[in-house]
Amino acid sequence: MNQYQFNVIGYIKSPYKQKFAIPRQPGLIPEACGQLILETPYADDAIVRGIEAFSHLWLVFVFHETADKGWSPMVRPPRLGGNTRKGVFATRATFRPNPIGLSVVKLDGVARKNGQLILQISGLDLLDGTPILDIKPYLPYSDALATASGGFADAAPQTAMTVSMSEQAAAFCKQQQQYPQLRILIEKVLKQDPRPPYKKQRDGVQQYGMTLYEYNIKWTVDGEHNHVTEIIQLP
Repeated sequence: MNQYQFNVIGYIKSPYKQKFAIPRQPGLIPEACGQLILETPYADDAIVRGIEAFSHLWLVFVFHETADKGWSPMVRPPRLGGNTRKGVFATRATFRPNPIGLSVVKLDGVARKNGQLILQISGLDLLDGTPILDIKPYLPYSDALATASGGFADAAPQTAMTVSMSEQAAAFCKQQQQYPQLRILIEKVLKQDPRPPYKKQRDGVQQYGMTLYEYNIKWTVDGEHNHVTEIIQLP
């Protein structure tokens, strides 16, 4: 069996600090902003020369949190309620023979900070700390195929979930200055209904928590309504 070794060229800085609450696909939440920080020897201005001419990039990455859990020929896609089995190559599940993924992100700019070469990106669906193996420009004429069929995921997921915020949560979003779109980000994440399929079948009020950026977001779910109860600054 042939084997190949790859070098990590950089790491993702993302608002998503845990797998829970990450959108199922890239581009679903444009307000999810982050960075790709390139590592030496790839933190060279020459390596990204001309990249700002492209609006979007393909990122080849490693599913680093699940890489040690092995792979499975059959998986249960959340899109199908977690009850129907599909072949892993017919899905984008993480439990693959090689734990790599592909994600398209919007390129918002290139920056230098403290000696680091940084790509500012948005619309990402990547966990904080995700290792990146390669970057390729997105080419609309060949990568966006209007006649392509999406199988069981032929359209973007839709839910009837609504979102409200307590006075504390709303005030926190307004007072913090670092992330102007924090409230919109929280609302869009919750409207995606990040709960695992089996919990969506439960009756009664459910309590959840997630970490976005440096904040602990607490909320309840009652039927198809999310209510953000509290936002806490993490130490």
